[in-house]
Amino acid sequence: MSKLIAAAKVEGALNAIALPRDWANYGGLIDDFEKKYGIEVTVADPQGSSQDEIDAIKKSGKSADAPDVIDVGDTFARSAARQGLLAPYRVAAYDSIPDNQKDSEARWYNNYGGYISIGCDANRVKPCPRTFGDLLDPRYKGKVSLDGDPTRSNTAFAGVYAAALANGGSFDDIRPGLDFFAELNDRGNFNPVESTSTAVETGETPISIDWDYVNLDYSDRFRGKGLDWRVAIPFDGSFAQYYALAVNMNASHPAAARLWQEYLFSATGQNLRLKGYARPVLMETMREDGTLDEDAAAKLPTVEGEPRFPTDAQLEKARVTVDRGWAKAVGG
Repeated sequence: MSKLIAAAKVEGALNAIALPRDWANYGGLIDDFEKKYGIEVTVADPQGSSQDEIDAIKKSGKSADAPDVIDVGDTFARSAARQGLLAPYRVAAYDSIPDNQKDSEARWYNNYGGYISIGCDANRVKPCPRTFGDLLDPRYKGKVSLDGDPTRSNTAFAGVYAAALANGGSFDDIRPGLDFFAELNDRGNFNPVESTSTAVETGETPISIDWDYVNLDYSDRFRGKGLDWRVAIPFDGSFAQYYALAVNMNASHPAAARLWQEYLFSATGQNLRLKGYARPVLMETMREDGTLDEDAAAKLPTVEGEPRFPTDAQLEKARVTVDRGWAKAVGG
């Protein structure tokens, strides 16, 4: 590790992409990494989607400003690995990562995750919806948004998957999720505006289907500005997923890229995730070895049962279905 740190410090820079400071505590993580190692982190396109990250790797090639690292939904990580875009790197914590949360060739590994939730501006919406079924109520006309386009955004894709589970679908069948959003659109309840933090703060997207850690961060951050942002995990469509980290095969700062992975899987990095309401992938291991921030863990919302995850084949089938059917579902 000392040799890696020394090499990364010589490089002195890390090119990241699509890491909003308010997403899973990336603000705190970047600040701490820069302070700890003296490496400047530059984040291109902070609001970019998982697909934008993959596109950037392809477009930039071996240029100096190519993304060194990516953070994408695991479906996108699998796709990038198949395309030969990712460099294998076995982090020190690799063996502690559950087998179903990492690539067997160490080209990507899930780092943190959460549950799909419904965020609501209680000053503008009464009562706030708590289930997918609630979202069809006429009182929510023009108010229900996703955080992006599900053909490009993993968050929005997960929202469609959760809607499918709430409406008779399964990991094998995401079609009911498309049907749900088609009905939401037909009733006039779907709002096509992407629910970014700015859109939430300004009231453009008073109801947002997003990860629980994103909505909970909004609740904390905007409380002082008079925004009463409430969060519910819809147990009629409980869907959990992790996000994957990976190193670009053509990273211009390869040592810094690998040190970044090590940092995010360290106890410090995983506990900083917790402070942003994200569930670290090493949470159970850290609880067992006594390194988990139990105070931060206690603030996570209660969920029912153990999370289940679709297989690679199920994810790929769902991805193809959404890619082919989303525009028709919402009239795009």
